[in-house]
Amino acid sequence: MDFQQKLEEYAELVVRVGLNIQPNQPLLINTTTDTIEFTRLIVKKAYETGAKRVDVNYTDEVNARAFYDLAPDEAFHEFPKWAAMQRDELIENNGALLWIDADNPDLLEGVSIDRISSFQKASGKALENYRKAVMNDVITWSIVAMPSEKWAAKVFPELKPEDQMQALWDLIFQVVRIGEGTAVQKWKEHIESLDSRATLLNNKRFKKLHYKAEGTDIQVELPKEHIWLSGASKNGQNVPFIANMPTEEVYTAPLKTGVNGYVKNTKPFVYQGNIIDDFTLTFENGRITSIKASTGEKLLQELIGTDEGAKYLGEIALVPHKSPISASNVLFFNTLFDENASNHFAIGEAYPTCVEGARGLTDSELENLGLNTSIVHEDFMIGSGDMDIMGELVDGTMEPIFTKGAWAF
Repeated sequence: MDFQQKLEEYAELVVRVGLNIQPNQPLLINTTTDTIEFTRLIVKKAYETGAKRVDVNYTDEVNARAFYDLAPDEAFHEFPKWAAMQRDELIENNGALLWIDADNPDLLEGVSIDRISSFQKASGKALENYRKAVMNDVITWSIVAMPSEKWAAKVFPELKPEDQMQALWDLIFQVVRIGEGTAVQKWKEHIESLDSRATLLNNKRFKKLHYKAEGTDIQVELPKEHIWLSGASKNGQNVPFIANMPTEEVYTAPLKTGVNGYVKNTKPFVYQGNIIDDFTLTFENGRITSIKASTGEKLLQELIGTDEGAKYLGEIALVPHKSPISASNVLFFNTLFDENASNHFAIGEAYPTCVEGARGLTDSELENLGLNTSIVHEDFMIGSGDMDIMGELVDGTMEPIFTKGAWAF
């Protein structure tokens, strides 16, 4: 297949599998000006599939940086009401939401941490209804990516500028199974494989997971009625979709107060256009009690201080070290990809879908079930080729889940 054919297959995969657009369904796309041609292709495919209306919100990194550098301080304590209303209307109409990520990983480097933190809090509060709809899979939502010049230069600095974009395109096509004209079928088989792993874990009913690796020794207790899920979700109308493309994970929610020990990251954590790296978090009864980082410590402290829930975990995800993304030996500086190369945790909000009967409950009801609530949900990578994970059954029996970074069953 030539490049244009691969691009067509990618757009079709996003619309038919990632979003699974239904007849007369509205679609909202959030992306950057670097993706215009690819976005146009997805818009065309969406209408051909039966979408009722497709709207696109474009951001421009030059304008975005100007906002953070030049806007008055009070602007970072506000969030546009119209933007929140747009998403609320999409939810009311059972719409679909797509992010096409082509962000520059260094976009906000050097920006005041106070400004980043304040705007994160303001947007989190303003978009609470939307966030709940996403976390509960009320609507269809999906995140995909395409290269931008600055992102490609960050990933492949050793290549000539004219070769960087093509190298990143080739890698993205590879990890989302594009190139042979059979991507839709390959994704069906891939999701079936992930679902089988989730089923095995659900049948085990582990009470607690014990993680050990260099710099990590931590125990994570699970809610009694926890559910392991794969990357395949179903919206409020029971229509399947894929939230992240690529996806290599099975995941669940931890018991909010059941995390004890310490964990060290194994890949850089890109947050709000800044890199946080070489950090260790210590937990006692679920709460983060110590933060140490060589790079970006102040920003990490601000993130964890966003609200009370940001001091706890909301997700644990299992990904074998030899996943296709990890096997590429490429650091993407993008959580969508890097989290699918590694076991990871998420700071903040838990997915209610990960506990039986929790979908649609209020925050207080979720807390009663042991699920964390927050206005943030940020993944960070902890997996490696030397990580062992043991599962503890209700009777205290220990069984291996991961041995040296690979599935033990």
